Amino acid sequence: MAFSVVMPALEMAQETGKLIAWRKHEGDRVTKGEPLLEIETDKAVVEIEAPSDGILAGIKASAGEDIPVGRTIAWIVAPGEAHPIESESTTPAARAGSHAKAEPPQVVAALASSSARPPASSARISPKARRLAKELGVDISTLRGSGSDGEILASDVQEAAAAPATSSDAEKKSGSIEVPSSLGRIMAERTTQSWTTVPHFFVSREIDATPLNAYRDQILSEIESAHTDLANNVRISHTDLLVALTARVLLQHPRLNASWTAEGIRLHNHVNMGIAIAVNDGVVAAVIPNAHTAVLAEIAIQRRDVAERARAGKLRPADIADATFTISNLGMYHVDQFSAIITPPQAAILAVGAIVDRVVPVHGQIEVRPVMTLTLSCDHRVADGARAARFLSDLAEALQEPGKFLE
Repeated sequence: MAFSVVMPALEMAQETGKLIAWRKHEGDRVTKGEPLLEIETDKAVVEIEAPSDGILAGIKASAGEDIPVGRTIAWIVAPGEAHPIESESTTPAARAGSHAKAEPPQVVAALASSSARPPASSARISPKARRLAKELGVDISTLRGSGSDGEILASDVQEAAAAPATSSDAEKKSGSIEVPSSLGRIMAERTTQSWTTVPHFFVSREIDATPLNAYRDQILSEIESAHTDLANNVRISHTDLLVALTARVLLQHPRLNASWTAEGIRLHNHVNMGIAIAVNDGVVAAVIPNAHTAVLAEIAIQRRDVAERARAGKLRPADIADATFTISNLGMYHVDQFSAIITPPQAAILAVGAIVDRVVPVHGQIEVRPVMTLTLSCDHRVADGARAARFLSDLAEALQEPGKFLE
């Protein structure tokens, strides 16, 4: 039995996917679950696995093509089996009747071209394409859609934006225009959508990082003294500690581990922790699933692996799916404090600044202590200021006694 390989939809608003590369070639034997191709979506570059065992056949798409979601791009068949082909009875010529008057090839080609791309004035345009046209300054009245029935897609807008300017236009402008990648475009779209539709508010708190540093040093010492392979494969970072502690505290604050939906507020009984990771073209939020039950070593290994895949452009669909809360840590860039934009439909995101030495009062005495600032961005439709403050208070307590929460 032949299995179709289709362009998958990895998110609700996705219309197309760009084929980056085939990992297998026509006629190669494939095994279910092994990487078959790489696609670029509006989120990231991800690897798509083979849906079954068999022989790859009937490849219908090449690297670099933007392909509508759901379209069959290849088949996986049994040895000796022929892949399905489109029936001639379904072609426009066959539906018109075999007795129809034949037209010269040049006329047929011209008719096909004009019918496939009607003028923009009569074409439909997807909401995503309309938003993108506004952001990139593309006049949709000049576009011809490549979608079904001439619908203008986001890819049509991107193509128009990438087209070189005429000499007269170029003379009027100074500087150059950089056309964003798919990841850059989605960052622009999503941050704009979030900032303009989600009622943000922010709560900040300074945390004495002395206990956190001491606990991390203790863990690293224990791992190194164990003389196991774990010492070579695991390096516990402050981010790992924050993921583990924040996930456990979130279970006591369901409104912060929630999503805003059309039906209402969805409360999650698990914590899939998103971690913002810088890549060449922007930022992706990779996910540590069930972070509330994962031990530190598991979190550290998963974070390292997913970060390597993200920077290599090898993310898998599961690596970016279903985050319920996100942590963005810019401490390694020496940023003291910042406010992050929420990733819908999540209710909140935690921004983490650098750990820096500051003069602080301790029991009536002046001391120098390592301090970091946490800033919580919240969706006011889901959580209010009091809920946010209580969450930060409990997280601060966990950071003062990390061993109590993690051991």
